Amino acid sequence: MRPSFDPPAAQSRAPEASRLKKGHYVKAEQAERNTMRRTVAISSLLFSVVFLVFSNAAFAQIGVGISVNFGPPPLPVYEQPLCPDDGYLWTPGYWAYDDEDGYYWVPGTWVEAPQVGFLWTPAYWGWGGNAFFFHEGYWGPEVGFYGGINYGFGYGGVGYEGGRWEGNHFSYNTYVTQVNTTIIHNTYNTTVTNVSESHVSYNGGNGGVEARPTSQQESYASQHHVGPVPAQTQHVQAARSNPQLRASANQGKPPIAATAKPGDFKTGVVATRQAGGEYKAPPPNAAHGNQARPANEAPTNTENRPDTGTPAPANANHASELQQHSFTPPNTGNDATDKKYQQQQQQLAAKQAQDHQKLQQQQEKEHQQAAQKNLNDAQKQPMEQRHAQQTQQLEQKHATQQKQMEQRQAPRQTAPKPENRPPAEKPR
Repeated sequence: MRPSFDPPAAQSRAPEASRLKKGHYVKAEQAERNTMRRTVAISSLLFSVVFLVFSNAAFAQIGVGISVNFGPPPLPVYEQPLCPDDGYLWTPGYWAYDDEDGYYWVPGTWVEAPQVGFLWTPAYWGWGGNAFFFHEGYWGPEVGFYGGINYGFGYGGVGYEGGRWEGNHFSYNTYVTQVNTTIIHNTYNTTVTNVSESHVSYNGGNGGVEARPTSQQESYASQHHVGPVPAQTQHVQAARSNPQLRASANQGKPPIAATAKPGDFKTGVVATRQAGGEYKAPPPNAAHGNQARPANEAPTNTENRPDTGTPAPANANHASELQQHSFTPPNTGNDATDKKYQQQQQQLAAKQAQDHQKLQQQQEKEHQQAAQKNLNDAQKQPMEQRHAQQTQQLEQKHATQQKQMEQRQAPRQTAPKPENRPPAEKPR
């Protein structure tokens, strides 16, 4: 569609009017070409963002707003399986949570890095003041904060000492990493001294690891990074569907502690040597995920709140605790309509991912400024309260957007057609 323009003045001479009119059309065509170029550039950018978001769409449902009011069991003690091949990086096991089955063990495994130079920052549970929140792991150029948890095999609580990138190849530190050197030759041996015997699996709270992220570690979270790769997502799903990996069944001693490759629970499997500590069953009044609230907290006032049909999000305190929303795939029975609806979902997810990133960068910047000023906890409390409010408002906004889109895309109910009955005979 060409942009509108005013016609030349009526009193102008015909040749001059012709030139002006021609000039307007030239400008209009140039504007149209510029608009098309901008549209193509924006579409390309949007596609790139959507690709990054939906390459990990499945994992989003695992880490979105998960909060529990009791901590996970201790980390089990196990041996690391041999690295299956060059280019695989170790991702330690951890306790995940499911609303129906409680905590379950996700075995440690070897995973191919999504790109050269990327390292894995493990997931961890952290106390958020009124519940334990799950922080999803990610791939990036640096290892960020993972709660100070001692996962072993190079993950002693800070950074990673199990290997390093040397050019386009990953070299393994055989001091803490199990590698078959007859197959993998890019190795070295450096003593790791900060080995801890702690098996605590969460940060903060009662009995948790007392560690806070440094300003440098917080800056790592702001760098370009991606979430778990599809192989890791499938690995978690396989663990969740295995009843033997539930803490309630194995008492903190899962029969499958680690695997050589993700999702393969039959070959290269390593069993738990011993539980990391005493297993404590969940308290009788334990809240399920996304429902945790301390006993002294008053219920949220909903008298004057409009009913959007969208459940309130979990009490995440920072934007870094939020993950992408998982959308219900459209199923209208029409392929063209489903494709259109899926594109709409991708566009909304990309916009929401940008909102998350923008707020996270803003909050991390304020954290860095507070650290530079050496503010104590009391001085930082107003900032933390503001961050929690910002995060909750954004998540509620996104949840409402998602609900509205699903309502718009829901198949419309059509009235049943009347039965074809023969006409009644006229009385004679």
